[in-house]
Amino acid sequence: MKFSMGIPIGDINPGEFQTAAAVDEMGQAMEAAGVDACYVTDHPAPSSAWLHSAGLGHDALDPFAGLSFIAAVTTKLMLQTNIVVLPYRNPFITAKAAATVQVLSGGRLIMGTAPGYQKGEFEALGVDFHKRGAIMDDSLDTIRLAWAGGEVIKEGRGYNAAGNEPRPAPGVPIPVWIGGASDAAVKRAARAGDGWCPFFSDPRQSAINQENAVRSVEHLRERLDQISELRAEYGRSGPFDVEIGPREKLRFGKSDGLQEYIDAIGVLAEAGVTWAMVEPPHPSRAAYLENVQWFGEEVIARI
Repeated sequence: MKFSMGIPIGDINPGEFQTAAAVDEMGQAMEAAGVDACYVTDHPAPSSAWLHSAGLGHDALDPFAGLSFIAAVTTKLMLQTNIVVLPYRNPFITAKAAATVQVLSGGRLIMGTAPGYQKGEFEALGVDFHKRGAIMDDSLDTIRLAWAGGEVIKEGRGYNAAGNEPRPAPGVPIPVWIGGASDAAVKRAARAGDGWCPFFSDPRQSAINQENAVRSVEHLRERLDQISELRAEYGRSGPFDVEIGPREKLRFGKSDGLQEYIDAIGVLAEAGVTWAMVEPPHPSRAAYLENVQWFGEEVIARI
């Protein structure tokens, strides 16, 4: 099992997280703890009501710019978008940003993707919310073409590439993971993904997210069986990663419930999960750093 840890660069607590010094400290702390990757999210223009809703809303810096700063102060930490909403941007813009991070980081990017769910954010960005699934599928294919190098000839949704040549072409392939657990997401992961990164349902989530979530470990196994069958139908083979965080809540800094959490990681591994997501509490930068170190000593070391 590998671990991808949330890095709170979106937290606007003044001076705590959104500084170069904070990124330096947090990135190096994760590497020292044995964390395999860090992840950031993507919200260019969320609604104010959602942003300020307790326990649900959260700010987000630009994912590619943020990851580039983290790459500059680390050497082996993988860099994950969890997730980047592909329909928000022209696919060539996304391909350029991702390829830039990949080249300058020495091949450490993992691009988690999803079609998004906030209607108000789509409207602010001038994108048709109801066409986000089709735009997502079109973007996945176009981004692959852009990364391949050479001329791209393709007319897609809102663009026409007639012999354009995007650069850089990353020498190390960028793995693309697909988020969500709906029927469409499962098919998308099997057809176009190098991995799948769903999430367990949470009563605080929106109705769309509830419908798109994994309901139980049994449901997770069912979906993984479907992905395996679909990949065979599509003629896809090779490595395929699966990432999800356990439902069991971990009390950072406490021994209570620690073994139950480790056991839950084992259950996920048996189901076929290869990466576990973890988000340490971060009331302050000092507390975050302590929690990262504790997780490395008490969880990663044992597993």
